[in-house]
Amino acid sequence: MPDMNRQVLFASRPQGSVTEGNFRIVDTPMPAPGEGEVLVKNQWLSLDPYMRGRMNDAKSYAPAARIGEVMVGQTVGEVVASRDPAFRPGDKVRAPLGWQLYGVAEARHLTAIDVALAPASYYLGLLGMPGITAWFGLHETGRPRPGETLVVSAASGAVGSVVGQLAKIEGCRVVGIAGGRAKCDYVVQELGFDACVDHKAGNLAQDLRNACPKGVDVNFENVGGPILDAVLAIMNPFSRVVVCGLIAEYEATEPYGYKQLRSVLVNRIRIQGMIVSDWKDRHGEAVAGLSAYLGEGRLKYRESIVEGLDNAPRGFIALLKGENFGKQLVRLA
Repeated sequence: MPDMNRQVLFASRPQGSVTEGNFRIVDTPMPAPGEGEVLVKNQWLSLDPYMRGRMNDAKSYAPAARIGEVMVGQTVGEVVASRDPAFRPGDKVRAPLGWQLYGVAEARHLTAIDVALAPASYYLGLLGMPGITAWFGLHETGRPRPGETLVVSAASGAVGSVVGQLAKIEGCRVVGIAGGRAKCDYVVQELGFDACVDHKAGNLAQDLRNACPKGVDVNFENVGGPILDAVLAIMNPFSRVVVCGLIAEYEATEPYGYKQLRSVLVNRIRIQGMIVSDWKDRHGEAVAGLSAYLGEGRLKYRESIVEGLDNAPRGFIALLKGENFGKQLVRLA
């Protein structure tokens, strides 16, 4: 084991778009676990849109990231030293260790993963926070019924791709929204959605109407801004909007001015935000369901991989620009 650990620190709060200058890469002494703690060698780092919100010094559902500390994030890796009987060297775990090669955490914050069931990286995507978000956001908040039309934005991404496939299993007509023809083709041809609208094609409103001739019953929103506005315009009476993410607005210096809120009143639309931690005591239920579908070949999954910790800032910026295709990860080892 090396004597030094490499880390990416949160260096400054972005004003608008994130830049590589908002991060600082350092080498620090290798940490040692205390009583009840575990030292993990991280092998994969998850990059997720929620991290952009944590970079702001604003009230939110989770504390803001602190200047000078390791950038927040989930990892999976291997235990190399343990001072808690629940874990032994060689165990594979998921942990909130952030952007670094090694990290120490209390054993209670680690989750054992089964790499015989699925590759370790899947526990940051399909069988991790994004998949669990899709599971509960769809089943507990969206509550789709067979025959209904569901629209999901960022449809080729880590959450949206799972939402659409689960909705198809539930018997829905599923329409995705994605950026670019390649992503839309993947969503329809590989994931089995009924249609996908390219929001970069310049005709979003009409293309959505054509794809949803019976209107929209459930909208699983990951993007916000003009995309949410366009969907609100064609939603049905007593329809539901699951607000999971608003990535189009995370780097805006001024809030987006919605133009279709009248539809909420006219159609008695229920709009509800969701955070995956709302079901933290039931995460095992989602993983079991997702694992079963994966084993049956009913869920497909794709990853975008950045190589090396030093490239994590670049990969994160690309994610915020929508350049990823599937779940965005950093391979650390």
